[in-house]
Amino acid sequence: MGLSIALSAAVCSPACAFDINAGVTKESGPFDLFKFGFKAYKSGQKEEAVEAYKYAAEKGHTGSRWALANMYADGDGVAQDDFEAFKIYSEIAQQGVEPGSEDTGFFINALLSLANYYKHGIPGSPVKIDLNQARQLYFQVASTFGIPEAQFQLAQMMLSGDGGNRAPQQAKKWLNQARKSGHPGAMSVFGNILFQEGQSARGLALMTAALDRCKPKDCSWMESLQEQAFSVATESDRRAAVSLSHNIATGGD
Repeated sequence: MGLSIALSAAVCSPACAFDINAGVTKESGPFDLFKFGFKAYKSGQKEEAVEAYKYAAEKGHTGSRWALANMYADGDGVAQDDFEAFKIYSEIAQQGVEPGSEDTGFFINALLSLANYYKHGIPGSPVKIDLNQARQLYFQVASTFGIPEAQFQLAQMMLSGDGGNRAPQQAKKWLNQARKSGHPGAMSVFGNILFQEGQSARGLALMTAALDRCKPKDCSWMESLQEQAFSVATESDRRAAVSLSHNIATGGD
């Protein structure tokens, strides 16, 4: 399906500048607009995607709101605007979600994005750093939906005391849950805690296994933790850790 703008201003206003062969205009249903926007985005026609998403969002389509917010957050096809993204994510969060709804993933993503904005703030906007709010949002997603990233972020805040009291034992529980789901950051931090507590081989094994799963942008700090532990571990603990890390990497506990 061609996605170039095929209607001239003499035939149609810019508000309905969609492919003449697509049968999609601003009056189309929200899901049709969303599908059009998705195909336009995949084809690199990001201005058309934004336009379609906006019309679908105005009609209450959650997926279009989410896609639009991500584009503003990333500066993808539009000028980067974190505050605009924040406002759209907030609309999704305030809308809520019914149990089992197909919109659950969009809702969770919106809450995580809001938590990140509250954790760091948005310079030049009314959104200031609010660690308490960030921690509450991470707790909501971690406890209600069991999302490993939220469990990891919540645990980090509990360990440091950001947004509330320090709670190291609760943090360990959340880290343990997240690392069982394969979250590399949780594996690394949980492993470091075990290492510091005297479970040297197991802790080092988790930190080593995390390096096989980490994303490039996160690997540096995980490597530092692992290398520091490795340098002070005994030779027997190092050997045991290597064996255990292979077991963890293949799905063992």
